[in-house]
Amino acid sequence: MTSNLAQIDSPSLLILKEKIEGNIDKMIAIAGGDSSRLMPHIKTNKMENVVRIMISKGIRKFKAATIAEAELVAMAGAEKVLISHQLLGPKIDRLLSLIVKYPNSKFASLADCNAVVDEISEKFSSKNIIAEIYYDINNGMDRSGHEIDEQLANDLKYAASKPSIKLSGLQVYDGHIRDDAFGERKAKIEAGMKKVYEILAELKPEIGDLEVIAGGTPAFTSHASEISRTLSPGTCVLWDWGYGDKFAEQNFEFAALVMSRIISKPKRGIITTDMGHKAISSENPIDKRIRFLNHDDLKLVSQSEEHGVIETPNWDNYKVGDILLGVPYHVCPTVNLYDEAQVIENSQWTNTWKIEGRKRKINV
Repeated sequence: MTSNLAQIDSPSLLILKEKIEGNIDKMIAIAGGDSSRLMPHIKTNKMENVVRIMISKGIRKFKAATIAEAELVAMAGAEKVLISHQLLGPKIDRLLSLIVKYPNSKFASLADCNAVVDEISEKFSSKNIIAEIYYDINNGMDRSGHEIDEQLANDLKYAASKPSIKLSGLQVYDGHIRDDAFGERKAKIEAGMKKVYEILAELKPEIGDLEVIAGGTPAFTSHASEISRTLSPGTCVLWDWGYGDKFAEQNFEFAALVMSRIISKPKRGIITTDMGHKAISSENPIDKRIRFLNHDDLKLVSQSEEHGVIETPNWDNYKVGDILLGVPYHVCPTVNLYDEAQVIENSQWTNTWKIEGRKRKINV
């Protein structure tokens, strides 16, 4: 890949800058060339430098999973960030601090029940600040959000009526719909959205139009065809093996690789690398963690904290010190394992970028 790869310590996360830029361009193209429709989720990349690239291409608003990620987005100069979680207790206080510290960025958060709406309203009222919220809708994921039931319309009206609350829209995350075939996936997604739009039609005379922020990366290409929706993909900026195999119509490129070295050949048929649990996301079964580039014979069979044990029938072809590159099956938690990423540009290691968003706290 590069003439100076051997100078990089391992294990390391490599970021391929040109491929990141290409993936962002494809993301904008899928959105019909309209970057204003995009609200990418930064939980995948967690890097201020990557957010700055997206801003340079016209993307102005983002999603974040944590207060730290939201601060990172503000540090990069974004116009708006939605913290895609329902905040409670001290996190509401931290949100208020973000609003004061970064006046050039707008902040919003999620709510899915009256209790949280009340807490946000009370705390924001005491500071004479308006809280912008999006109501989190559960249309089948069953992870968070308000079910689409007979109570939803009343609760949305309640949120819209509260002092110091601006109800801007709905978040509808349908990450549970992951059919391989695009047609089947889109049919299920649109069936789930039908009830959402029925609620919106019922409420429009009383509370007006609400923005709909829909889906993540799996549903990106489906929601993109509906021009009224705001789109929030995230994984596609870096891409990974898991999504790459599953969503054939999304032709993004792998822009993040894990680099490791062979550190031992303990017996014939076995090589050991420095790629342990701390180097690659390990929440999936052992055969769904990494895919080695240009080495189809390598099979990861076990890991400990600092070691990755690999079987190969071509044991004689490898030597201690050899560098291996692999594509993570799940890139988001893999990025979260690293404090920094090594930037590859024009086939050279050129820079090191901090992964600021992996922290629980940056300043606020």
